[in-house]
Amino acid sequence: MTEKNVLCLVVGGGPAPGINGVIAAATIEARNHGWDVVGSLDGFQWLSQGDDQHLVNLEIGNVSRVESQGGSILRTSRANPTKDPAQMQNVLRVLEQRGVTHLITIGGDDTAFTSSCVEKAAEGRLKTAHVPKTIDNDLPLPESVPTFGYETARSVGVGIVQTLSEDARTTGRWYFVVAMGRTAGHLALGIGKAAAATVTIIPEEFGSTATQITVKQVADILEGSILKRRASGKNYGVAILAEGLGAQMSEEDLAAYGKLERDAHGHIRLGEIDLGGVFKETVNDRLAARGLKTTIVSKNLGYELRCADPIPFDAAYTRDLGYAAVKYLENGGSGALISVVGGSMNPIPFSELLDEKTHRTSVRRVNVDSESYEVARRYMIRLEPSDFSNPTILERIASGANTTPEELRNQFGGLLK
Repeated sequence: MTEKNVLCLVVGGGPAPGINGVIAAATIEARNHGWDVVGSLDGFQWLSQGDDQHLVNLEIGNVSRVESQGGSILRTSRANPTKDPAQMQNVLRVLEQRGVTHLITIGGDDTAFTSSCVEKAAEGRLKTAHVPKTIDNDLPLPESVPTFGYETARSVGVGIVQTLSEDARTTGRWYFVVAMGRTAGHLALGIGKAAAATVTIIPEEFGSTATQITVKQVADILEGSILKRRASGKNYGVAILAEGLGAQMSEEDLAAYGKLERDAHGHIRLGEIDLGGVFKETVNDRLAARGLKTTIVSKNLGYELRCADPIPFDAAYTRDLGYAAVKYLENGGSGALISVVGGSMNPIPFSELLDEKTHRTSVRRVNVDSESYEVARRYMIRLEPSDFSNPTILERIASGANTTPEELRNQFGGLLK
């Protein structure tokens, strides 16, 4: 008698638009091949505890039409069974007891790493595939291939920033907007570029070898943008700051602005740090010392984006990914991240995703040497070397800043590097 194929779907990490599209497509494709399908509620949380009461049957009827909905019908969590061998054995035991033969995980870099560990621990008894999900767009997919959820998050974020830009112009104030992105600046740059923000600051611009970004470095850029805008008669603007800037600051500096919390994977919960408030306070103090008064409002942007209804791009894209994941498993594949390139399935083995130094999933960062980034920089308002080489421009900026060209050179000379 042929063994019955049973597929289990697990969603890990933070929400992203399009999760339900993957769940629906994978369930429908598997069911159409005669497979049973179950979903694990709350990611690996209950599986890690050896609890099999939170596995729910998924039928075509109860996933039909959910692809256009935000959130996750299976919910999600950051539970991490890789830190405790007993928890990993609990996961394998529950799946085996339920007859699960195939596993599809949906998540970001942490969930991809967990999926690779489950596949290794199962020693061939369980075939696995991972579907890359994150609004951060930082998984190591082929060039120009986004993670699902990113395009929707960017679209919604652009709408919010455009509204803030109009508010800034109308009321004569600045907004410092911190956009999610734990290790890379894709979302911040994508929103800032498309919304024509005044300036966008991402960790990658400080160099690949920069392990610690200082508050002074970022504050110099922000203050410089404000002073340059004032010189052109505009006392307003919107600055987009990548959340990942905080990840490259020293924990001592960050702790001065609040208690540091960590998630189940050991990462500092950057969303709980008022990074925008840090720079608002610093820049306000600097401007006050110049005798200048500017209203600055800080805002975090991320949670508003994660459960948005997917735009058509992500709704269609996640259908491709869910279908491709099942097709890959059905053809005997295992241990790979699923991507779609040029309309065709492109599985990437887990072994090719791991960083040689950390032995964890590699992170895709913004290529600041690309023409795409060059275009983004061209349209930002920030102090540039050309400002310091033109005496007329420098004098105008200095006059509006209640200072001298020499003082500007002394304070902002570091930006010229």
